[in-house]
Amino acid sequence: MFGGKAKRIAQLEAANAALEQRATTLTEQLRRVGALEYVQLQGEIHRMRGELGQLRELHAVQVRDHEATLAAQRAEHGAELARTSARRAHELVGYEKQIEEAKRTLVPYTEEMLYQDAGLFTYHHPLADADAYKHELVAVTDRIKSMIRDKRAVHADGNFTFNNSAAQGRKMVNDWCKLMLRAYNAEAENCLRTMRAGSLHVAKTRLNRTAEAIGKLGRLLGIRISQQYQALRLQELELTADYLRKKQEEKEAERERRAQLREEAKAQAELRREIEKLEKERRHLENVQKALREKGNEEAARALQAELDAVTSGIEGLHAREANVRAGYVYVISNVGAFGPRMVKIGMTRRLVPDERVQELGDASVPFRYDTHIMFFSRDAVGLEAALHRELSDRRVNQVNLRREFFYATPEEVRDLLRKHAGEVLEYVVEPEAAEFRMSRSLPAAS
Repeated sequence: MFGGKAKRIAQLEAANAALEQRATTLTEQLRRVGALEYVQLQGEIHRMRGELGQLRELHAVQVRDHEATLAAQRAEHGAELARTSARRAHELVGYEKQIEEAKRTLVPYTEEMLYQDAGLFTYHHPLADADAYKHELVAVTDRIKSMIRDKRAVHADGNFTFNNSAAQGRKMVNDWCKLMLRAYNAEAENCLRTMRAGSLHVAKTRLNRTAEAIGKLGRLLGIRISQQYQALRLQELELTADYLRKKQEEKEAERERRAQLREEAKAQAELRREIEKLEKERRHLENVQKALREKGNEEAARALQAELDAVTSGIEGLHAREANVRAGYVYVISNVGAFGPRMVKIGMTRRLVPDERVQELGDASVPFRYDTHIMFFSRDAVGLEAALHRELSDRRVNQVNLRREFFYATPEEVRDLLRKHAGEVLEYVVEPEAAEFRMSRSLPAAS
């Protein structure tokens, strides 16, 4: 469009130049032809000058239009550049955020690779479910990782040269340090995995000998496990051994509890048989007394009343003894697949094998099996269960039927309440395994 206007302007300018040339020529001719033709030539010149003025005005208008169009285009182009710049700046901020997020995500993976190179792997630690030891384990593990990250777990001489090269010497020392630390950490992990109650001395001896062997093998390069790192790994062994010892004590106490429950079950059975025997005797005495009164033998009936009262008193005493048998297991279970992560069931059982009760609950009524967070023995299981129910009374799922023992609470919240009412809780599984539920989610949907 603008090329056509420029061409038109050029044509007008050429015409203007031609007219001026013609006017000059006519003026020259006028001088030659004389006065007769002067008037005619003067008129022609006047006409041509008028036409020239019109052409100049048209040219000026077209130039102004062209400049206005160019200005508008420049303004539009500038606005578009500003919008594009703002959009690019916004996109740049988004990309920078993504880069920062990627860096934050990458750092743990980078550190994890560093730990794995050093032979420190993430695995199910023996103390992972030991709630009472969890904070100490995290503290020790963090210090172990910190020493590996800061390259303080292994000491080595820094003046070793290889092939007359200090750089090659440093690389060789670093490679040997990684290898030695990897071997040491592998032995430490084996000690933890194979440890049993009462075997702390054996595990510590194995780990100390490993550190000594590394010191001998790395003597030429001055490589040795640092004493501080060795102390941390030994502390980890001691924590694990203390937990396993308490767990063993808990198992032994569990055997005693089972024996106590068997005795109590036996006593209950004996009480029930005795109560049934006395109930039968009372019914017999009542029938005899009724028959005597029907025969008019009131004196014999009154004499029989004392015996009847004694039997009734005996029955009441046996019922009182039966009611005082309160020992049992308080259990906390959940079913993530059926009810979600914020619902638990808190109940009590007197069974000799308490897990059978949990298995029964998960057999047919729910799509997935229950996860047991704790099976806690108490000599007053009835009272402990009632105390936990009172604490969570405002969070009952079923506020009408109180025998439905489901509550809107997390396993961690119940653990804290259990500590409050029962004291120390040695082992408590906070995170449910929910194996069937998680496997079901990972499998493709049935067609």
